Amino acid sequence: REGRLAAHLTLRLPAMWWPAGLGPQAVHAMRVTVGERTRVFRVALRDIRLVSEPDAVGRSFKLRVNGREVFARGANWIPADALAGRITEAATRDLLQSAADANMNMIRVWGGGRYEPPSFYEACDELGLLVWQDFMFACNLYPATEEFLAEAACEAEYQAARIGHHVALWCGDNEQIGALTWFPESRANRDRYLVAYDRLNRTLEAALKRTLPEANWWPSSPSPGPMSFGDAWHDDTSGDMHFWSVWHEGRDFAHYRDVKPRFCSEFGFQSYASLDVIRSFAGEEDLNIASAVIESHQKNVGGNARIAETMFRYFRFPEGFANFVWLSQVQQGVAIKTAVDYWRSCKPHCMGALYWQLNDTWPVASWSSLDYGGGWKVLHHMARRFFAPVTVTAIPEADGFRITAVNDGADPVDVAVELFAAGMDGATRPIGSAEAKVGTEAAVTLTELVAGDLGDGEILAYRWRASNGAAGGDHALAGRYKALDLRDPGLTLATEVRDGALVARIDVRALALFVTLEADRAGRFSSNAVTLFPGQPAEIVFTPADGDPTAVRLIARDLWSSAQPAKRGIAA
Repeated sequence: REGRLAAHLTLRLPAMWWPAGLGPQAVHAMRVTVGERTRVFRVALRDIRLVSEPDAVGRSFKLRVNGREVFARGANWIPADALAGRITEAATRDLLQSAADANMNMIRVWGGGRYEPPSFYEACDELGLLVWQDFMFACNLYPATEEFLAEAACEAEYQAARIGHHVALWCGDNEQIGALTWFPESRANRDRYLVAYDRLNRTLEAALKRTLPEANWWPSSPSPGPMSFGDAWHDDTSGDMHFWSVWHEGRDFAHYRDVKPRFCSEFGFQSYASLDVIRSFAGEEDLNIASAVIESHQKNVGGNARIAETMFRYFRFPEGFANFVWLSQVQQGVAIKTAVDYWRSCKPHCMGALYWQLNDTWPVASWSSLDYGGGWKVLHHMARRFFAPVTVTAIPEADGFRITAVNDGADPVDVAVELFAAGMDGATRPIGSAEAKVGTEAAVTLTELVAGDLGDGEILAYRWRASNGAAGGDHALAGRYKALDLRDPGLTLATEVRDGALVARIDVRALALFVTLEADRAGRFSSNAVTLFPGQPAEIVFTPADGDPTAVRLIARDLWSSAQPAKRGIAA
């Protein structure tokens, strides 16, 4: 019909695809032969529905996969390199593998980038990553002439046919509604440009639906909902939200807890690239945050100053360039963790947190959790923990902490938590415990602590265990890290080669915060940015990319040593 051949297949009890953490990622090979031409499609069979309905608060936003509502944990994807010719399938797969390894289950393909090749979407299916796909319209004012709209329709139809069987959610654009307020032309004549925007948006939706009638469609990101053109940067009641007040407006990290998004599809905080990446473009004489070379690798106006000013608010200022770079990454991790912990504790009111951004297009100070080249920043190690399907968080409140358990897994679990007051010397004393059965539908408050449960100079420490084998621990404080009178943790580092990797054992004699190992060559650490107490050593495994662990040199950093003039890290 009209040059197209349609076939309808009935599959009885097929193996279904599930997002990571909820079941297997069944991917089927479907061979289609027409005449002498044969093509094989890799198809994941799943029933994915966008649920966005008016409710008592505003309008919900969540995905339902195979009948189960899914809390989306993930990040925004931008092109893997600024020069498309340098992008390789292997490097792209490595970036996506890192997303999955950090317990993500969704990637948003940002509308200011590009449509990716089939191998990208096939990798997402194999790794259990839901794909939110923007059409490639972003942050601008577009024409609404017949010629342009016809071309946009062709683009949408082509991409829907090419990758539609991989996409969970199609979105019309990135921040087009916001762009109506960004340019003098649209501010002077908003009605005219709003009509033009609506024509383009409806054209894309109609083209998508002609090709994929049952596709999930969302008009814009952020958006309060269909035919709503309000401020989704500050309205947290409806649809998806981009929350940038902490970074762009310089608000405190606690401001993340002033909003309860239904789904936050962008939020972020910058850090510097890791030191080995910086050294790839800067000489020793350039290793200063105010040098021309370092400033040229910062493209957000005022970004370097904002990193430094925020650091002054939260931490004792670090000694030396290397510690400054490291602490910028700790700071970034603390910011994003503050948001994710709180928004996950609001489940099911909030059903998604996709931070900006996963990866980088070049070596630069940015919001990414992966360096250019794929190395893990501190944020990515922290994301692996705060995105864990089952976790326990301590949410600061006016008079103490609310201890909350979250379960994004497939089945209910029993969770038990032990709470301790921890002094700066690392001594701990028990101050409470709790346990509860935690279902998959909503976060559960396990217990609450009042401020008086902690003495002067003490912070909260806790550890938890779930009946499915998951376990973890963390620390929390009501104030700021710069107010802590940390002591020299006496950190010692011993290493041995084991099974082709370098195993580091770290011991301390006092509380040590954000203990992080760095290596002098490319590779992957099993964990990083950990909290250590006396008598509880940590074992961190480094797997070098070249397969030779024998000559690897490690450096250990922690919060106390970063501010000491004589300390440049503990070597081994």
